[in-house]
Amino acid sequence: MASLVSPNLLAAAQALQAADGLLITAGAGMGVDSGLPDYRGNSGFWKAYPALGESGLNFQDMAHPKAFERDARQAWGFYGHRLKLYRDTQAHAGFDILKRWSALMPHGSFVFTSNVDGQFQRAGFAEKKVYECHGTIHRLQCTTPCETKTWSSESLTPSVDTGTCQWLGDLPTCPQCQALARPNILMFGDWSWVDTERERKDQALETFLAKTKQLVVIELGAGTEVATVRSFSERIAKHCHATLIRINPRESHCDLSGSMGLSMAALTALQAIDALLQD
Repeated sequence: MASLVSPNLLAAAQALQAADGLLITAGAGMGVDSGLPDYRGNSGFWKAYPALGESGLNFQDMAHPKAFERDARQAWGFYGHRLKLYRDTQAHAGFDILKRWSALMPHGSFVFTSNVDGQFQRAGFAEKKVYECHGTIHRLQCTTPCETKTWSSESLTPSVDTGTCQWLGDLPTCPQCQALARPNILMFGDWSWVDTERERKDQALETFLAKTKQLVVIELGAGTEVATVRSFSERIAKHCHATLIRINPRESHCDLSGSMGLSMAALTALQAIDALLQD
């Protein structure tokens, strides 16, 4: 391994070489390298959705169940645009690196992500090994909700006027009661989210963790504004006496013993570590 490489990069590569299992935790920064919008602050959000900026609406206004009550066509314009964007986006090369590392681990890997874009599954990670703690845009639910069921959004073809952020055509409805449907995503102030996967994924995660003796947690692009992923990473690393590698260009600091921070973008850091592993 090259002597000019930073100590934290070297330590990360050494930890991965010794690991028998990899827990991948990911926040919004993981998708930025695939070209997905960064909604950090109103300026980034309004750049992606200028019509909402003109209306004075921010991300939290739209990522809220009340958006569907206030203006269903506008809410579905926002989510319909995102659904098409996520479907059309190619997962970046970092996902392939993580898949390759996972294949070399005796106990493979497990993914815990707050992202709702489905990029890990599109990159080839098994659905049963991906825990989407905030839900997914690729499934729908009733806004009421009339029952605790969700269904695939695969048959939904978004048609959106991007200039006005308005859904065109018939709005998606619940097949059971014909009420308005919404994405199966945990929103702000959300008491109607249908969480049918938590128990099953909790069990799958526990089974994975129980097998590992030398676990590495690699956290990618998880910020402090919504700290779900960061808190989870630290809790698991502490409980399992695991090494935590925190990758974040702006917020890489971690006080947890045995952790290391890399102030880099996700793809750049993964490629740098992978180069060391190839030496």
